[in-house]
Amino acid sequence: MTVSQSQERPAGADGKPSSGADIHQWDPEDSAFWESKGKGIANRNLWISIPSLLTGFAVWLYWGIITVQMLNLGFDFEKSELFSLMAIAGLTGATLRIPSSFFIRLVGGRNTIFFTTALLMLPAIGAGLALQDKNTPLWVFQLLALMSGFGGGNFASSMSNISFFFPKKQQGLALGLNAGLGNFGVTTMQILIPLVMTFGLFGGDAMILQNTSGTLIGKIPAGSETFIHNAGFVWLLFLVPLFFLGWFGMNNLRTKEVSPDIPSAPVGFGIITGMLAIGFIAAATGLWLMLPESANGSGWGVPKEIVLILVITATVLLLKLLPGQIRTNLKKQYEIFGNKHTWVMSVIYTMTFGSFIGFAAAFPLSIKVIFGYQHIMVDGVMTHDTVNANGPSALMYAWMGAFIGALIRPLGGWISDKVGGALVTQVCSVVMVGSALGVAYFMKAAYNSATPEQFFMPFFVLFLLLFAATGIGNGSTFRTIAMVFPKAQAGPVLGWTSAVAAYGAFYIPKVLGEQIKATTPEYALYGFAAFYAVCIVVNWWFYLRKSGEFYNP
Repeated sequence: MTVSQSQERPAGADGKPSSGADIHQWDPEDSAFWESKGKGIANRNLWISIPSLLTGFAVWLYWGIITVQMLNLGFDFEKSELFSLMAIAGLTGATLRIPSSFFIRLVGGRNTIFFTTALLMLPAIGAGLALQDKNTPLWVFQLLALMSGFGGGNFASSMSNISFFFPKKQQGLALGLNAGLGNFGVTTMQILIPLVMTFGLFGGDAMILQNTSGTLIGKIPAGSETFIHNAGFVWLLFLVPLFFLGWFGMNNLRTKEVSPDIPSAPVGFGIITGMLAIGFIAAATGLWLMLPESANGSGWGVPKEIVLILVITATVLLLKLLPGQIRTNLKKQYEIFGNKHTWVMSVIYTMTFGSFIGFAAAFPLSIKVIFGYQHIMVDGVMTHDTVNANGPSALMYAWMGAFIGALIRPLGGWISDKVGGALVTQVCSVVMVGSALGVAYFMKAAYNSATPEQFFMPFFVLFLLLFAATGIGNGSTFRTIAMVFPKAQAGPVLGWTSAVAAYGAFYIPKVLGEQIKATTPEYALYGFAAFYAVCIVVNWWFYLRKSGEFYNP
């Protein structure tokens, strides 16, 4: 079923498609077409896509900030349970990237971006309501964290959509702007939420801080009022305008190469909902297998590594069972799994982007838990529940890591064009090993000290170095993928590797939460450093070894 001509918005007087119109002819490689019609349309779609993706990243990862304030307010949850909220959002967001990779061809770019951005209102409104009551049960926050995964999944469809609008010679800049500024959603969120919680922007009752909080510009003492529910409601200020901009300002490309058989908008929304439901069911089942009964799980304690394999496998196989055009498209896309380099680059990109997104999610609460409490002996037992009055405010510092990682990303691509993507990745890997071990050292020292604040600055500087290495590595791995894979496979591989790497937003908070509960947070960083060391060997073997198949691509 296709959209009839009467359902489309007419072209303007100059022959250009109107905002919101479906486009049947699109050839950005034709310079005359590009200059006369294409450039303006493509740029309009790009500049609506960017804030939509930025807001998606913000809603996906805002539990990293919200949980810090929940601790400051005395919400009655274990620290490990708060870490699990970030892990839940991370698992769902990464899983939803798998079906999201196929939305553009199936239902069109305008329909996809409009609907998936509008879905973000559900977790935003839900969080605003749930955070008004300290007695809100854990399962409600878990469900809202699950729904926040909408924002993580949107990356795959957003990047796919923008790639079709621009000529090849400008795709690098366009995709770089979309991805780079989209990633700034993490930093925007980490700066904006602490600020809007300081006043009654949306009304409602204030809560009283039990511990010192903070914003970008300074500390807020215990006893002050805070409006934590603004952390959810504030995103409506972006999402409501984007709701109208997406529908009336973007376009579906109904060409043979992009989206030749777009159904009506309601049917398209139904297709998106059904495919997202598969990802949700797979992620929710995995979480149930993993979580303890006290956290609304099965109590079976299935290891998180097995859960990841089960969730990814179930999502891929269930999507493959879908009928008609969906199955045909997926069959073509799944050819990438026969190329060994798909799996190699999945590992390497997980090291870079997976670390960036995972640390961005876990960094704020890690600062709060490790440096915001004194770690002292009471009756021969080490305790970690005494508030440290001299501790740094997580909300003042946490934004810097994601900011540096996103800001420096284009530098990785630029340097890689000069000296080779694999070489830049190798240097980043070495830096990541060293900085992760350094972070582990100071993390251990702080978690065994009554004055952990004395170890904060070296911990913080090394963590910023770690973020910088992940950002540069993000750019260099994209360059390697472009050199290793044929054009027909490069796009699907980018989508797949971005989905796999996004599981870092699940794995890293989960591991840190477990190790903090075990009072050995440094073990998490030791494990990450070991993984980076393995990536050094893998990257050298396949892409830097002179006798390798792709030497220094």
